[in-house]
Formats: sequence, C-alpha cells, structure tokens
Amino acid sequence: MLPNAVAGGTTQVSDEVVEKIAVAAAKSVPGVAELGGDVARFFNAVLDRVGLDQVGDARRGCSAHVQDGAAVVNLTIVISDGRPVPEVTDGVRSAVTAAVEAYGLRVDEINIRVDDVALGGPVVPSA
Repeated sequence: MLPNAVAGGTTQVSDEVVEKIAVAAAKSVPGVAELGGDVARFFNAVLDRVGLDQVGDARRGCSAHVQDGAAVVNLTIVISDGRPVPEVTDGVRSAVTAAVEAYGLRVDEINIRVDDVALGGPVVPSA
C-alpha cells in the first residue's frame, strides 16, 4: 500500500444529526422562545413534570432530509413577544445554515413555520 493512499467508501450524515445541529442553532437566536408546535410543546411539558425533561428535546420542532450532501430543514418555532418575525426568521436561517455547513453539508432550504408567540412569560402549550 502506498503511504498516501486513502481507502475509498461513502459517508452519509443522517437526518437526525442535521436535526440536532439545526435545533441547537435555532435555539441560540434571540427571539426564538421555543421550538415545536402546540402538540409537541404539550407533550414536552408533561415529560418535564414527570422528570423526563430531556426526552425529545434534541429534535423537537425540526425535521430534516439529507440527500447527496445537501440538507432541507423544516423548523417550527415560537417567537418572543415584540420581536419582528422577519428579523427572527432571518437570524434562524443564518444560524442554521452556518451550523450545518460547518459540518460539511450544503443547505438547500430552510422552511420556518412560526407557530406561536410567547407573551411575557414561559410558553404555555395550548393542546
């Protein structure tokens, strides 16, 4: 074998890995109060009460699909009261794109659904 030879093969990054990266990046953006729709937030609140507060947090409010080194990310967020939606969603797109691309993937799309607004205090699920 030659000293500089490298074995061939493929590398695949799972959708779940991209989801975790995207959630962490989205949560870091000012104006993002929470991730996930009403039902997801309701079930997470129940899990919090019974001591399983970390279950489901890593990917809540996010789905991703990776194909041929490119990712499509779908996020559901709750914004903080008084924050302009375009400002928050632009920040989320920038943060998620930078985070995912840091792992060597290309981001083709980031679709964001603003599901609710947090008025003053913690987000209370309505489901």
